[in-house]
Amino acid sequence: MSQQQPPDETAVAPSVEAAQLPKALPVLPIKDFVVFPGMILPVIVAKDRDIKLVDHVLVKDRLLVLAVQKDPQLEVPRPSDLFLFGVAAVVMKMLKFPDNTTRILVQGIARIELTKFTQTEPFLMAEFQKREETSTPGMELEALFKNAQNLFQKLVGLAPNMPDELKVIAMNIKDPGRLADMICANLNVSIVERQKVLEALDIKTRLERVLGLLTREVEVLELSGKIQSQVQSQMGKTQREYYLREQLKAIQKELGEGDEQSAEIEELRAKIKEAKMPPEALKEAERELDRLSRMHPSAAEYTVSRTYIDWLVTLPWSKATQDNLDIKRAHEILEEDHYDLQKVKERILEYLSVRKLKADMKGPILCFVGPPGVGKTSLGKSIARALGRKFIRMSLGGVRDEAEIRGHRRTYVGALPGRIIQGIRTAGSNNPVFMLDEVDKLGSDFRGDPSSALLEVLDPEQNFSFSDHYLDVPFDLSKVMFITTANILDTIPPPLRDRMEVLELPGYTEEEKLSIAKKYLVPKQREAHGLTDKQIEFEDAALQRVAADYTREAGLRNLEREIANICRKVARKVAEGAKGHHKITAKDVPVFLGPIKFFPEVAERTAIPGVATGLAWTAVGGDILFIESTQMPGSGKLMLTGSLGDVMKESAEAAVSFIRSRMKHFGIPEDLFKKIDLHIHVPSGAIPKDGPSAGVTICMSLLSLLTNRPVRPDVAMTGEITLRGA
Repeated sequence: MSQQQPPDETAVAPSVEAAQLPKALPVLPIKDFVVFPGMILPVIVAKDRDIKLVDHVLVKDRLLVLAVQKDPQLEVPRPSDLFLFGVAAVVMKMLKFPDNTTRILVQGIARIELTKFTQTEPFLMAEFQKREETSTPGMELEALFKNAQNLFQKLVGLAPNMPDELKVIAMNIKDPGRLADMICANLNVSIVERQKVLEALDIKTRLERVLGLLTREVEVLELSGKIQSQVQSQMGKTQREYYLREQLKAIQKELGEGDEQSAEIEELRAKIKEAKMPPEALKEAERELDRLSRMHPSAAEYTVSRTYIDWLVTLPWSKATQDNLDIKRAHEILEEDHYDLQKVKERILEYLSVRKLKADMKGPILCFVGPPGVGKTSLGKSIARALGRKFIRMSLGGVRDEAEIRGHRRTYVGALPGRIIQGIRTAGSNNPVFMLDEVDKLGSDFRGDPSSALLEVLDPEQNFSFSDHYLDVPFDLSKVMFITTANILDTIPPPLRDRMEVLELPGYTEEEKLSIAKKYLVPKQREAHGLTDKQIEFEDAALQRVAADYTREAGLRNLEREIANICRKVARKVAEGAKGHHKITAKDVPVFLGPIKFFPEVAERTAIPGVATGLAWTAVGGDILFIESTQMPGSGKLMLTGSLGDVMKESAEAAVSFIRSRMKHFGIPEDLFKKIDLHIHVPSGAIPKDGPSAGVTICMSLLSLLTNRPVRPDVAMTGEITLRGA
């Protein structure tokens, strides 16, 4: 239930003095350790009842009583199941973890004795009396104090699991009672024996009890060392390990400890054998397990090592799903789930074909690039279904910490593997389809650059030995099929982009949107709203009008929302008792969705000098763009309006220079530019415009104005202009 650390002279002081304790406090039962005054240690709280107690304490004065259970097997102890002698403590910190457990950092304040329980639900609360230490200074007490210090230093030298820092701590403790508490907290003794030390208010008696326990521990360790040195030369490695384990079991049995820990160690040993790890990971797992077996369960590192081994044994080192190599079946699945996207489907079927001929082929690294709503993420799910693999999705939008990819080193508190390894464990196989969504939205800051960490993940020449900082052993990612998605390629660093095979998913035309709406969106929304095809039906013209007049996007999300909007309104009518068949026509669409939201640009019916029509590219597809020119008396100045970018401004200047250099050829008076100012405007001034393909349209608009000859309104153009007229 907890991890202990000994009290020392530099411990953080609690926020309340022992003299300020109230008459009654909440009582937190603890199972496998005893807290002494001055000790700081973390306590893991998992039961709802105990979590309520902690929440109550934090709202109040952060004070509680820690009392040990007589029977550690009891899940819900009653007042009679607790030792009445305990410790008043203060909660210094609290951390909540994703597994619904809470860890609190507490410090013991004073010895207390429970006198009366005043509450049992929702948690225990009791009145108590503070018990003061008694001491009679003299030569005998000083001798006991010195003897305890010396014997404890000897124990630290013999015990392999005790750090040498404990010697320094013991030498710097001047209070005999504090020394006895610190020594007892670090001995491998039973809960009952520790409780007796806690209950000893007379410091001389307490030191005598601790000296007895110390003497026994030193004798056991000396005897163990003697036996080991005698038989070491006569035993092989396997026999020696067996003997030591049996010896440890016997010692722990004498001390009343170790049964549960031994069972846990053996369980982990069996899991390591079943995990079928590669040699390097197996060696690390066995080394960590050997280290774990020598720790006391209440040691601070015990939970860290236990969690690390759990991660190693639960990873799918050799577990893989069987690929569906039926190319015809895979083609049918892809066609069922997505309309068109032939280039992407062909690439997947090509991969399956090669995989069928070469079983050890490495997984491809694909990058789907396209505007929002074109089906990039759902296509990844369909690919996993077609291949018969597990599907894992990880969103990279806004990720700025490299540790999200590579994990945290185990030296950090609360360290975990990166999200790549977490996803592999969730999948339960080493060959899932792993989608890295929104790779173009990765960030970077003082914590590192995640895009650089992805270089190893997405490189088939390196990812067979991907090293996560937490695991610290290589994991083979070469069988994983990585798929990344992005809206644009510009923000993806070139080294990362170079490792991926880019497949562009363009926006859908209105005809394609109609087909997708009929085949996928309408049935999906009809089912989602509890309607049948006999209750609601969409005409093709209605769907076309929704797509053209109420959405302006390359994808399908807004189209699906508007279809859902109509379905909701029909569902309300049906729920209110309306019967019959609701056939949605083009005329009905404004009734359900309101006024038209988008009006398309329309070419002028009559030609006007100075106006030319160009072709433009937008995120939602192609469009037409008007460029207007006019002249006025002036001195040859050029004005440009309409939120134009630098490239378009330079195109306009190039067009003017080209026309001025060919004025005679076009029949324009040579001194005209000295008498007039030119103004070029691109309508929809609130929308920024830029690009290299408007030069020819600007040039035609100016020529039309200066020669007074209109441009045909049914002709649109695109392309750059050079000073040579090319």
